[in-house]
Order: sequence, then structure tokens, then C-alpha cells
Amino acid sequence: MRVLTVNAGSSSLKLRLLDDDELVAAHDVPRWHGEPEPLREFQAEHAAEAIGHRVVHGGRAVRGPTPLDDRVVEQLAALTELAPLHQSRALQGIRAARDFAPDTPSVACVDTAFHRTLPEAARTYALPKEWNERWSLRRYGFHGLSHGYAVRRGAELAGNAGGRVLSCHLGAGSSLAAVRGGRCVDTTMGFTPEEGLVMATRSGSVDPGLLCWLLTSRGVSPEELRTTLQERSGLAGLAGGSGDLRDVLTAREDCDLDAELAYDVHAHALLRHAGAMIAAMGGLDLLVFTGGIGEHQPRLRADLADGLGFLGVEVDPERNAATTSDADISSRTARVRAVVVESREDVEISRQTREALSA
Repeated sequence: MRVLTVNAGSSSLKLRLLDDDELVAAHDVPRWHGEPEPLREFQAEHAAEAIGHRVVHGGRAVRGPTPLDDRVVEQLAALTELAPLHQSRALQGIRAARDFAPDTPSVACVDTAFHRTLPEAARTYALPKEWNERWSLRRYGFHGLSHGYAVRRGAELAGNAGGRVLSCHLGAGSSLAAVRGGRCVDTTMGFTPEEGLVMATRSGSVDPGLLCWLLTSRGVSPEELRTTLQERSGLAGLAGGSGDLRDVLTAREDCDLDAELAYDVHAHALLRHAGAMIAAMGGLDLLVFTGGIGEHQPRLRADLADGLGFLGVEVDPERNAATTSDADISSRTARVRAVVVESREDVEISRQTREALSA
């Protein structure tokens, strides 16, 4: 089956045509504002038999790859405020595709589905039971399409050594997933994609008491707080400029103290959360790096490996420095394998689309 995969980011659009898992054609729109023309032109040229859409948040209603109809679109739209940077963009792609290709079956592939196996203790917030039930408050987790592919591909690269896998999706948005026996048992993002690691412009986890203090004692408005946590924090907030880790590292090499602190805070949060994920699955057999930072920043990979060295993680300096795509970067003496996996959400979307339509 020829599947068009639609991956709408916060500012970009990635279109891929796959025949089973084989890439046939690709088109990227770096600055996409929701216009339907790129999707219409791509479909007119390639005539996909089905369309798969990456959607960040599925909530409790959409728990796996789901054929799209009006009801499902409404359920996804109701979650927009929980993932405002991405949900609305995915919906623009869905509506555009349904308008110009109404007879082509479309499927929503949700990032949250990968984390539906979280144990109740891992997914439940210690809030009043009635709140959790009334508003469906729970840890949902994100980047599931990336984690799902990375875990499978990583195990292949490591010779199927992946009983307990720490999947590190590191990019502008970052999260970790603890996967034991193929099932996600813990993850760093929560009810929204704001929790967990320090990211490019997002703060990650912050003391809720501090946030309440800003709201009640310092006159910060809810909207200002939301915007600041999502768009003006993280590496950008600490370094005082770009949230791109490449820029932070360049400034750090020029002895910029703010950039040095930004990198150290980012790396420390990664190590701290990695330790928690490893404890949650009772050890570590395989460490997987994916995403823009995970694939292209050997310095950060080496630093995390050093921090986890007491567990038997050790990367080969030459392999690590040379790797930007699928490869084993472990040293020969490492007890825990470490691999880099090129992020291929398109493969996962295509696979899930075919499964949903053949069910």
C-alpha cells in the first residue's frame, strides 16, 4: 500500500510517500502556515492509496491508530489547548487532506498511543481522585511514534540486545521512554509535552509551588506564564538567545558563561531523568539516541554515557564522533550497548496506517 505520511510540526511540514516501508518520494516545507497546496500537489503527483497523519495528543479517546471521521477530528480538536504548538497544525493537515482527497482513507497516528502501556502507578498524578477522573488527568507521554521506531530499530542494530531500553528522543522537544520487554513503563513527558527534560525553548519540569508563587505573588498572568514556559525558557531562556544546542555549544566554546550554564543544566536534567527511567525498568540493556540532537551531537551522547558509566555504558570516541545515522557507537568493552537511530516517524506512521485500515 502506498501511504502518504503527513508530519506537521510547529512551523514545518514533512511529506513522505512510502510503499510499505520503502521511501518513494519526499517533500519538506520549512515554513508552513497551514495552506493546503503542498499536500494537494504532492497527492496529485503521487496518488497515495491512504494518508497517515502524525497527531501529538490522542487523550483518552484516541488510544491507537484510528481512521478519521468527523467525530475523531472533533475529539482531537478538543485537545488543542494541551499541545498548542502541534495539535492545531496536525488538524490543519487533516482538514486540508480531507478537503482535497475525501475518498482517500486517512488515519490519525497519535504519539500518546505508545505510552498506553504505562502502569497505573506511573501514569497517575497524586491529585484528588475526583480531579483525575473528571478531567482525565494522567501522564500521557509523547514522541511515541519516534520512540516506537527507535526501540525496534535500535534492538536490530544491537543484535536484539534490547530487553530494557532507554529511548532518548532529543531535539527541540525532548523526552525519554523506559521500555521493558517492548512495553513502555515510564516516560518523562506527562499530561502535556511541557514536563520532563530541559528543551530548546521549554523549561521542562519546574516546582509547581514556584509557578503558583509567580501567579499569586509576582503578578505574572496565566498567559504570560504559559508563553514563557513554552517559548522563552529552556536553553533559549538560560543562554539568552537561540535555543538551538548547536548555537549554545558554539557560544560555550567562546567562553560564554550563560551558554556554559545552559548546556550544563540541560545535560544534568538529561542524566537525572535517565537515572529515574532506568530505575523504573530495573536496569539497562540498550541506550538509544534519536532526534535532531540525539543523532547529531556526539558531545551530549558522550556526556550522558559518561554519567551512566557505572552501569556499563561506554561509547567508542571515534565511532561516536563519526555517527549521525543508524550505527552502534558502543566501545568493545561496554556491558550496555549504545546506538544512534535516524528518526523515521514516517515508517511508523505508514505501518500504523496500514494496520488500522486492514483491521
